[in-house]
Amino acid sequence: MTDTLAQDAGLDALVADLGAARKAIGTRIFGQDQVIELTLTALLAGGHALLIGVPGVAKTRLVSTVGAVLGLETKRVQFTPDLMPSDIIGSEVLEESEDGKRSFRFIRGPVFTQLLMADEINRASPRTQSALLQAMQERQVTVAGANHDLPTPFQVLATQNPIEQEGTYPLPEAQLDRFLLSVDVPYPDAAAERTMLIATTGVADSEARGILTRERLMEAQTLVRRLPVGDKIVDSILKLTRGARPETPASESIRAHVAWGPGPRAGQAFMLAARARALLDGRLAPSAADIVALAQPILGHRMALTFAARAEGVTIADVIDGLVKETV
Repeated sequence: MTDTLAQDAGLDALVADLGAARKAIGTRIFGQDQVIELTLTALLAGGHALLIGVPGVAKTRLVSTVGAVLGLETKRVQFTPDLMPSDIIGSEVLEESEDGKRSFRFIRGPVFTQLLMADEINRASPRTQSALLQAMQERQVTVAGANHDLPTPFQVLATQNPIEQEGTYPLPEAQLDRFLLSVDVPYPDAAAERTMLIATTGVADSEARGILTRERLMEAQTLVRRLPVGDKIVDSILKLTRGARPETPASESIRAHVAWGPGPRAGQAFMLAARARALLDGRLAPSAADIVALAQPILGHRMALTFAARAEGVTIADVIDGLVKETV
């Protein structure tokens, strides 16, 4: 399989295009190389990503830039407490024709796009969040009993502010599990912030230029699923995901600190994201380094600590780091 892929005449060109796309995003998003890598990894894997960071760290700018560079139709929804499901998925309106006949017509909402930015997703009510849940999982929405398919590809990049809790609703576990990765967006370092200050406050700001097309991205997503995964990597993924569950045979530390752990979807996320990360680096198969790098983004939002663990000051990151050292 690997030899066949290596002989593919278009593979080198695709890898070069992905590298160019990564570089183009970096010209507008300063000091966030790991964030860019994880975001592209999620999109190459065909999944959704949750970007978590304080205001002003370029989360919104990142999404709009990624959409432009990858050649995707992008729409943005600002989530607020009064946002209704129909504001996202659309609604039916009653129309009357010239001959007096009345009929309902479905008006599509902003969810009918290729890349949806759900800004401050935790500000919407659980009812509105559940409307987005069907779209993320099934790639379709249901209105008045009729199913409406979403465009292909359809992927969500959602943002969440971790410090403003007033007027927010915690994301339900079922919806968190639909995000392939959760990405922490930190402050840039001093050098990157200096570059950002100069580059973004002048007369002209750099514009994102298209590198890929929708068809090219889908070609890359198909290739990701063709990349082979070695037995040792599969075993590491199984040990890591199963070892994080207190219900299955796990270490005493896991049983003491973890209230609930990741389900099988976490293993699926590892398989896809590891392949995507490998392709992004120009490799034809994932390695153990990919599993280590992806452990926090994949498992962090799929686990919860016990009350005793929180009282002791234990964090999810600490638990995952310990698991990685034991299993990978």
